[in-house]
Amino acid sequence: MRTNLDFTPFYRSSIGFDRMFDLLENASLNADNWPPYNIVKLGEDAYRIVIAVAGFAEDELTITHEANMLVVNGAKSEDEEVQYLHQGLAVRPFARRFELADHVIVEGAKLENGLLVINLKKEVPEEMKPRRIAIQAEPTKPASKQIEGDKAA
Repeated sequence: MRTNLDFTPFYRSSIGFDRMFDLLENASLNADNWPPYNIVKLGEDAYRIVIAVAGFAEDELTITHEANMLVVNGAKSEDEEVQYLHQGLAVRPFARRFELADHVIVEGAKLENGLLVINLKKEVPEEMKPRRIAIQAEPTKPASKQIEGDKAA
């Protein structure tokens, strides 16, 4: 089921949320569910994407990390010498896109047992992390001495 939402009214009254609306629009466009995949959270800042790519070799897969976007492409090379009596494996070309949050980097990828495993990590730069600000108190001034009337010199 696909619904096309119009976010135009929100653009009039919101500032700085353009990227969020683009994400919502792109999520509905990426409704193709092949090849199947899992997204796993391994820890506080570690993630893994596992894509089922049975029948594809390493040289038939490409992984591209662009700004906030991970693109996995697969294209099987044509072998004209092979004559299939039955072809049940879906080895059609594909492009799978994953929208990444800010500061998420790709640590590495490996192909094992028909699964493409991509490890991701969120690395927030030091200048972007919250930091505690020390409060400096001004030195207190001694109380002013007031001369009493009877003790005047």
